Amino acid sequence: MSRVGHGHGHSHALEQEPASQRVRTLLMWLLVPLALATIVGAVLLYPFGHEQKTGADVGLHQKPVTAVVTGVQENCGEKCVAVTVRMTDGDANGQSITIPSVRGPGAPRFQVGDEVVLSYSGSQPQAAESYQIVDFQRGWSLVVLAVLFAAAVLLLGRWQGLAALGALLLSFVVLVLFIMPSILAGENPLMVAVVGAGLIMFVVLYLTHGVSARTSTAVLGTLVSLALIGVLGALFSAVASLTGLDEDTINLVTVLGTDIDTRGLLLAGTLIGALGVLDDVTVTQTSAVWELRRANDKLTWRELFAAGSRIGRDHMSSVVNTLVMAYAGAALPLLLAISLAGRSMGEILTAQQIAQEIVRTLVGSIGLVAAIPVTTALAALVAVRQEVTPVAEPPEPEPEPETKTVKRAKPEPPRRSRIEGDLYIGYDPDKGPWERPATRPAARRAAPERQAPPARRRSSGSP
Repeated sequence: MSRVGHGHGHSHALEQEPASQRVRTLLMWLLVPLALATIVGAVLLYPFGHEQKTGADVGLHQKPVTAVVTGVQENCGEKCVAVTVRMTDGDANGQSITIPSVRGPGAPRFQVGDEVVLSYSGSQPQAAESYQIVDFQRGWSLVVLAVLFAAAVLLLGRWQGLAALGALLLSFVVLVLFIMPSILAGENPLMVAVVGAGLIMFVVLYLTHGVSARTSTAVLGTLVSLALIGVLGALFSAVASLTGLDEDTINLVTVLGTDIDTRGLLLAGTLIGALGVLDDVTVTQTSAVWELRRANDKLTWRELFAAGSRIGRDHMSSVVNTLVMAYAGAALPLLLAISLAGRSMGEILTAQQIAQEIVRTLVGSIGLVAAIPVTTALAALVAVRQEVTPVAEPPEPEPEPETKTVKRAKPEPPRRSRIEGDLYIGYDPDKGPWERPATRPAARRAAPERQAPPARRRSSGSP
């Protein structure tokens, strides 16, 4: 299972301080020889002038022809269905033919309007016997899925996501234009895979994460881990007597008609399968060490290595499980088929097809585990020589000026102005001299005079 160009969303290369002169010199001495070796290896292994035979030249006389299902009949036999198709290309473009197809468990079911692929033997274009339905057309569905994937990456990552998509495209370019032609030309598959993985790492990491000291350290850790996987894979595939000959490889060797290192082809698949996960591990570990150094520039190399390794332990369990599940998922149909044969668990695990998947998984996992201390050690070695700017503490807020409380005098109550004029009808001095009105209100009428009480008669005292 290939995981080339694993594009994740880490943006560790953004907003970094520039590397010091001694850090650049150290990285140059460590990285330039590996980069030169990768370029020289690519030049030596690329099959210049080699023309690979394809199609009928290698004995493959079957040609694909696209068609559309126009009718389905169920009465052609007990386990047979007659499918009528109209061809949309080939020598008999536009013509309709009826092809019998198998009906039963596991057989494909056809409906009117299905777009299918026919296999044409190249004998008689008009005869139905020259064709066989071999597959469905699924180009549009894959295009829609690819567009959704690109939209999701761009929506989340924006410019970083665009760089990741570009790196993924370049990874497939290296795979299709270098790795595959070199192996088909008879070059050692393991050497081709190592050089191709180096090219992918230089392109993918620098394009995705930028040119920086962090990225260079991650590239170093990735290349060292890939070399370790290659050495261990070659050793244990030889000890376990693995030949790498499964059904697909046997068909490839038969078609090529030339000698090809099938064991090296097995190891090449192991390297390419572990490539994307190594990208994730090395970049994450390098970033962790850099941030530790930036947070505390007093840490020594040993302290940085110890702290980074503690962070890497949690990451280790997840990436190992990821790789194991990836290989187990790819080999699931094979596991089910072998289990039906009634073999014991020991016989199943030591069979050729299962044993080579076990070697791939364990060797790749060892490389992933080793990538954590290797990358952490390299990152600590480079980071302690990096003149980093410590994390700036937020400025303390300035004390607010003391506000003096000013006691305001209470406003004096307004003086009451003297009221002038008649209290009953009012008087305005601006209208001239005051004159008594001619009439008085009834309330001011004079009260009647009170009569004096009668004088008390004095008593004379005589009868």
